[in-house]
Amino acid sequence: MLDVRFSSALTTLLLLAAAAEEGPPVMSSAQLAERLGTNPSLVRKLLSSLAKAGLVESVMGRAGGAKLARPPQDIPLAEVYLCAVGDKPLWTCRPEAEHECLVSTHAAGYFERLTERAEQAVLRTLGGQTLADALREIRCSGHSQPHSQPEPLK
Repeated sequence: MLDVRFSSALTTLLLLAAAAEEGPPVMSSAQLAERLGTNPSLVRKLLSSLAKAGLVESVMGRAGGAKLARPPQDIPLAEVYLCAVGDKPLWTCRPEAEHECLVSTHAAGYFERLTERAEQAVLRTLGGQTLADALREIRCSGHSQPHSQPEPLK
């Protein structure tokens, strides 16, 4: 099953970043849920995790909801990723089989090392991008020709 925690967290923060620029900067869980195509209780759970990580803050009152806790340029995507996935590995190794040959004896160790290298590459890529960069790229792709290529990630 595909894990959508990172894409959900990132999309939520992108929605809040756009709202912060376009106003009003606060969005309710119902508004976010509608844009994400999910239910408000799931969004509230996601917002709770994002708030604990210092990425969003709650605004109380009639016009309350959530808003970014920091400017988008101060939120690296690596931080969003780590908040969303926690300590869950990128991939999970198959259960070890009996050690009957070279492959079955060493495949799990190799896979762990491969996973670690892949996770470090993901974090390096995401660490070089901010929420502001992501929103800018989305806006550029929205104004580009249908067949044009988006700007490559840094």
